[in-house]
Amino acid sequence: MKKLFVTLFGLFFVTAVLVACGEDEAGSSNGDSEGGGDSDKPYIAVVSKGFQHQFWQAVNRGAEQAAEEFDVEITFEGPESESQVDKQIEMLRSALDKDPDAIGFAALDSKAATPLLEEAESEEIPVIAFDSGVDSDIPLTTASTNNKAAAAAAADHMAELIGGEGKVALVVHDQTSVTGVDRRDGFLEQMESEYPDIEIVDVQYGGGDHLKSTDLAKTMMQAHPDLDGIFGSNEGSAIGVVNAVKEMGAEGDITIVGFDSGKAQIDAIKDGTMAGAITQNPVGIGYETVKAAVQAINGKELPEVVDTGYYWYDQENIDDEEIQEVIYE
Repeated sequence: MKKLFVTLFGLFFVTAVLVACGEDEAGSSNGDSEGGGDSDKPYIAVVSKGFQHQFWQAVNRGAEQAAEEFDVEITFEGPESESQVDKQIEMLRSALDKDPDAIGFAALDSKAATPLLEEAESEEIPVIAFDSGVDSDIPLTTASTNNKAAAAAAADHMAELIGGEGKVALVVHDQTSVTGVDRRDGFLEQMESEYPDIEIVDVQYGGGDHLKSTDLAKTMMQAHPDLDGIFGSNEGSAIGVVNAVKEMGAEGDITIVGFDSGKAQIDAIKDGTMAGAITQNPVGIGYETVKAAVQAINGKELPEVVDTGYYWYDQENIDDEEIQEVIYE
């Protein structure tokens, strides 16, 4: 009987460990589910817009680098899809419940997060925004790309590639986050002000999901058979456009300009399906987020924005050392 009890207890323990590991791999890394596992270190909870895309994994690497350098503990988590606003809000709620010393937050929906950010402020928990920023005065700083300027640069390259005239469409990841709005508006405003012979025929929103973005891009191409170019505003959007062009057999007919990096985009640029893309510095974004959180914990004054930069890359410069440092696979 005693042996049976020991065996059953052992099986229960192993099962519990495996389940816990599986849950952690789904959308978070670094640190246990309670957070602040080492009470001697400051604890920073980082809540991202996503976790599965290679971009967010690169942001996570930068956050971990800073955590090691500044001797703090972090957790990094985000929903499986960038359309899961409710799930991200649940994660922010959970992060607050862990009583962190600071929070890093990239909002999928700035307005939806406002009540919890106000709660963080009332509890004197410093908030550092990153990537998309937050439509609020509560974050002490935002570590991000100047997305409007970056998207305007994407428009400039698109215009040059199609000869300054023609029809262009956009597949944007969302219209609720600051990044989605800024990349859309930065591209559209630059086209309107600088390229009067280029017509924007459609703007659609794919939630950053490459499958949905593929369907949207195919529909655009069918509706506008004389389409000259499509801009994909993030990794998932751009990959969706690439897949659509390949499925429709339109390689060479549609000029694709993307945003962000990832293996699929890199491969598409190398094989000529995609003309080029804007890349942020995702490792730098993660690093600067945690660095700013540490400075906030220590009472240091922070700038309104920490600009982490952007770069254009294509077949000509993709192997340059400067570009290799900011693209990710």
